[in-house]
Amino acid sequence: MNNKKILYWSIIVAFAGFLFGFDTVVISGADKQLQQLWGSSDLFHGLVVMSSALWGTVIGAVFGAFPTNILGRKKTLIIIGLLFFVSSIGTAFANDPIFFSIFRFLGGIGIGASTIAAPTYVSEIAPAKDRGKLVALYQFNIVFGILIAFTSNYYLQDIGENAWRWMLGIQAFPSFLYTILVFGIPESPRWILEYKKDRAKAVAILKQINSEAAVEAEIAAIEKETTHEGKNESIFMVKYRKPLLLAFFIAFFNQLSGINAFLYYAPRIFELAGLEKSASFLSSIGIGVINLIFTMIGISLIDKYGRKTLMYLGSVGYIISLGLVTTAFYFEWKGMAVPLFFFLFIASHAIGQGAVIWVFISELFPNKLRAAGTSFGTSVHWVLAALIPSFIPFLFKEIGTTTVFAIFCIMMIFQLLWVFTKMPETKGRTLEELSESLSKNE
Repeated sequence: MNNKKILYWSIIVAFAGFLFGFDTVVISGADKQLQQLWGSSDLFHGLVVMSSALWGTVIGAVFGAFPTNILGRKKTLIIIGLLFFVSSIGTAFANDPIFFSIFRFLGGIGIGASTIAAPTYVSEIAPAKDRGKLVALYQFNIVFGILIAFTSNYYLQDIGENAWRWMLGIQAFPSFLYTILVFGIPESPRWILEYKKDRAKAVAILKQINSEAAVEAEIAAIEKETTHEGKNESIFMVKYRKPLLLAFFIAFFNQLSGINAFLYYAPRIFELAGLEKSASFLSSIGIGVINLIFTMIGISLIDKYGRKTLMYLGSVGYIISLGLVTTAFYFEWKGMAVPLFFFLFIASHAIGQGAVIWVFISELFPNKLRAAGTSFGTSVHWVLAALIPSFIPFLFKEIGTTTVFAIFCIMMIFQLLWVFTKMPETKGRTLEELSESLSKNE
């Protein structure tokens, strides 16, 4: 097996996660500057300016399965790179909140579509024993992008009244690089066999990474699954109820932890906790570092100890850290208490939900329905990821930070119960084996 080639292709595709992570949090550095510049109300600023990219991710996630299936994984990834590039240039030169939000919306479409195309591609080329860590490279790149965005914002915050333009426009460089690199990868052999019925081409690609005997065995397994799939099957059929519910709940709980609400408003939250502006930006970099370190730990453990074990660790960490954050805001503890508790929160997310979600969703559905199933799971994720941060400034003002974080804490208790009672272990099993066990006729 040519592990170097598989790793190389996986790294390139997973770089979409870097653009996702950077784009998601870079707006946090421009948050208050943009609200003051355009005189926006809290509700308009949260719903439109800050969350326009998140509404785009909903569209990208809902409809991203169509190009991923019709055009192929590779062409969809190229389109995603172009969307990020256009978005970064457009936002940097925008002169009013509407045009700014339109270009942020385009970048959001790229994010939503990438959460389907990138994990789907990597899961389809990865061997079963390494699939967890290879798909999780996407998450690693997300948190690496988050760290670079926080760091970039910190160094650009004081360069003048147009600092926000530089914060958002600098993403054009990695977007262009990513688009060029994706041209050099092959199409997914599973997609070629499933949608193009081109056995010879699929075999040729698989031979670049596997021995001839392994290629024939893999082709036979894919063809066997294909013969059992109906032509007009849908993920909403009764036989796919179990994987559908699993995709729904892992995405649902991911956002009910409050992770995106926090990442979008980290400097604002730290200022509410009593930190100065510069210290709040610096603490945001600390968040990025912790996120990166514990994501690397999660990736190293996911194929050894499994997805479910990491979810147990993350759930318990969520409950403890969010409980402490709630307590700190209730008693109005100032200084570094809240940032330290959030470091624990981010570590818990990175080693649990962060490392697991994209891997787990990409494993649940059969080949023909993988993009559609991944689209469903990511759509649930992004609808909530758009709604929750949209109302955070309003909720902080109306019900208070204490109540908001208490709700997130309670939801993580429910997540722990779901992991214990419903979540299956998927490590070390081929995609075809998982499809057979999870998708049963009833």
